[in-house]
Amino acid sequence: MDFKSFVFYFFSTILVLASLRVITARNPVHAVLFLVLAFVSGGGIWLLLDAEFLAMTLILVYVGAVMVLFLFVVMMLDINLDRLREGFWSYLPLGATVGALMALEMGVILGGSYLNLFESSVPSAASESNVKAIGRLIYTDYVYPFELASVILLVGIVAAIALTGRKRKPTKAIDPARQVLVKASDRLRIISMPAEKKE
Repeated sequence: MDFKSFVFYFFSTILVLASLRVITARNPVHAVLFLVLAFVSGGGIWLLLDAEFLAMTLILVYVGAVMVLFLFVVMMLDINLDRLREGFWSYLPLGATVGALMALEMGVILGGSYLNLFESSVPSAASESNVKAIGRLIYTDYVYPFELASVILLVGIVAAIALTGRKRKPTKAIDPARQVLVKASDRLRIISMPAEKKE
């Protein structure tokens, strides 16, 4: 087994184990840390396939989105942050382990490509980058699935806005067209009343 196969199986094992821990962990902080580790391992596999753009997109978009979503959920659920801070040191061993694994994965990928330990299995033209190749495939061979995915995302956005939108309260704004049409007789009425008698 060559070095590239070893790295693939190493990343795949970490990815599968981290994915299992995401759904079996009872603590949401642990689940998010394992999810970040799973995304980084998936990004390492993409790097092995010479798809640097997809790997960086996976890490930047998904890891960033997951952490922002987690913080949003924590703020929406009104969790007592003082109690979370009390157990900060109990999360340190797991966080350090996950961080060390991610650093090790990145070191293996970057060191292996620097030392030319990986043989490129996908031939690519010297003048064509990954981004250009992905764009060409998306807008030629996979244009219909891409359009379908964009329509589904648009429907999801509209549905989210419709579900979260509230009815607007009636405003007390004045309509200028109705003000122009007003006559003095509609606003002022003179009434003739008998004078009061003094006793």
